[in-house]
Amino acid sequence: MPSIHTLRRFCHLLLGAAALAAVTIPQAYATPDYIRLDSFLEQNPDQMRTASQFADLVRKSAQPVEDSGLSTIKIALVYPGIQASDYWRRSQTSLERRLRSLNIPFELRSFFSHPSVDTALQSQQLARALEWQPDYLAFTLDVAPQGRMVERLLAQGKPKLILQNITTPLARWQSHQPFLYVGFDHAQGTQLMAEWMLNKIDYRGKYLLLYFSPGYVSQMRGDTFASEAAKYADVQQVGAYYTDGNLERAYRATLKTLEQHPDLKMIFACSTDVALGALRALREKNRLDVLLNGWGGGAAELQALQQSELDVTVMRINDDNGIAMAEAIKLDLLQQPNRVPQIFAGEIKLLPADIPEDQLEQLIQRAFRLSGVEVMAQ
Repeated sequence: MPSIHTLRRFCHLLLGAAALAAVTIPQAYATPDYIRLDSFLEQNPDQMRTASQFADLVRKSAQPVEDSGLSTIKIALVYPGIQASDYWRRSQTSLERRLRSLNIPFELRSFFSHPSVDTALQSQQLARALEWQPDYLAFTLDVAPQGRMVERLLAQGKPKLILQNITTPLARWQSHQPFLYVGFDHAQGTQLMAEWMLNKIDYRGKYLLLYFSPGYVSQMRGDTFASEAAKYADVQQVGAYYTDGNLERAYRATLKTLEQHPDLKMIFACSTDVALGALRALREKNRLDVLLNGWGGGAAELQALQQSELDVTVMRINDDNGIAMAEAIKLDLLQQPNRVPQIFAGEIKLLPADIPEDQLEQLIQRAFRLSGVEVMAQ
C-alpha cells in the first residue's frame, strides 16, 4: 500500500498539473474550528453592542484626532492582491485615505502576491515586513501555510495583527486572538445568491461548482452553496473543481463540463477571477443562457453585470473594510481598545443584473466612497 506521503504528493501533483481533478468530497478540506459569525455573537453578547457602535463609526465621516501629538505608526500589508478582483487594492486605498482624514501620521508598506499559489512568496514578504518592525500588520487566512504563519505571529504578540477577509474566528486561537478580524461574511453573501439563483432555475437542473483553493474561502462560499443546493432533490451537482482562483483553470473546467453536460443550467463561482474564467467559456460556446454569478461586486464584475453577462453578484460595501481598519487603529492609539470589536463584518448587498440603474449607482458611490468608482489597475 502506498505511504501517506506518496498519496499526498500524488494528490498535489494532480491539483497542480492537471488542475481539473474533480472534487468528490469537498468536506475533506473543511475544518470544524471556525466559529460562524452568528454563533460568535450568540456566545459573546457583549460584542453585539461593541460591533454595532463601531459600525456607526465606519459609516460616519471621519472625526480627526485634534492636537494628538501621536508618533508616526508603521503599518504593513501582506495581501494576495494580484488578481482581477480590486478588493485588496481598494482596501489599501481606503485605509490610507481614512487615516489621513483622521489626522493619524503613518508609514505604510504593502506586499502583493497571487492568491493561494504564492504561499512561499507570502512567507518571504511576511519576513521582510516583520524586519521593518511595523506596529500593525494586515494579513489574510485561506490556505494552511498561512495559518501556520499567523500562529507564529500570535505567539509573538506583536505586531498587532489584523486578519483580513475572514469574519469567523478560530476556536483554537481563543486565548491569543488577533487585534481584529475584518472583512465580509462569505457565508451570508453566498446564501443571498443561492436563494436567488436556485429560485431562478425553479429549483431544478444541473449545476457546476467552481471552487477557489482548498481552504477557507472555498469552504465558506462553495460548501455553503452546495449545502443550500442539496436541499432540493431536483438540483444536481454534476461537477466541482478547485481552480486556485485561476481564470484559465476555471475556463477549462467550464468547457469540460459543458461538453459532458450540454443541459447545464447554472454555475456557482467562488470568486471574481473564477467567474471571469467561466464567462470566457460561456461566451466562446455561445452559452450565456447558463446562469452565472460573481462574488464581491468589484469593477470587473459590475462591467460584466451591466452587460448582462453575469446574472447576479453580491456587492461588498468595499471601503468599509479599510475604514474599519483605520478606525480600529485610531481607537487603539487613543487607549480605547475596548471599543474595537473582535470582528467587523461589512455590509453585503445582492445585485441581480436587472437592478435599476439609479440603485446601482447609489451602491457604487457608497461602496467605493474613498477608493473611487473607477476601475483600479493591477
